[in-house]
Amino acid sequence: MGDLLLVRHGETEWSRSGRHTGLTDVPLTERGRQEARRLVPLLRSHRIGAAFVSPLLRARETARLIGLPDARVDADLREWDYGGYEGVTTADIQRERPGWFLFRDGVAPGPPERPGEAPGQVGERADRMLAKAAAALADTEGCVVLVAHGHFLRVLTARWLGLSAADGALFQLATGTLCRLGTEHGRPVIAGWNVRPGS
Repeated sequence: MGDLLLVRHGETEWSRSGRHTGLTDVPLTERGRQEARRLVPLLRSHRIGAAFVSPLLRARETARLIGLPDARVDADLREWDYGGYEGVTTADIQRERPGWFLFRDGVAPGPPERPGEAPGQVGERADRMLAKAAAALADTEGCVVLVAHGHFLRVLTARWLGLSAADGALFQLATGTLCRLGTEHGRPVIAGWNVRPGS
């Protein structure tokens, strides 16, 4: 069975400035497009059996640039819904809530179209996505690629390892990078993390 390859989308203006970017549909910067293009040789070194992508523009643009324009769009891959913290930096939040930590404390409620998600709710989406990825892995001889977002992919990695959603905090994930989740002796492992060409 192949591995699960995770691609975090390239840089956006909001990711560069540290603003929480959940459901706001911001495009990649030119640097973000370059980050995505640089991943092409890494992906070509794997046999790709299936690919899924978040419905958000920055992920879909990344998928296209890395050579996966036909990746299946799946809403479970969208980024954490930050609710009332959408577009706000951690530093700004901590001025009002000293010691606030996303993976422990969740977010403030937002408007009806962005109510916000608790860490456990993001974990439930990650579990659903892992089930779909496992089915795709069982149905193909290649790897399965997920093109998505930083916080969501961190939670998904924690769940792959059997950890709580909050343990996604343990995995720092840069824009425009490739990660590989696999198994060793039948147990889930991280086989590569924050990989860029030449790293």
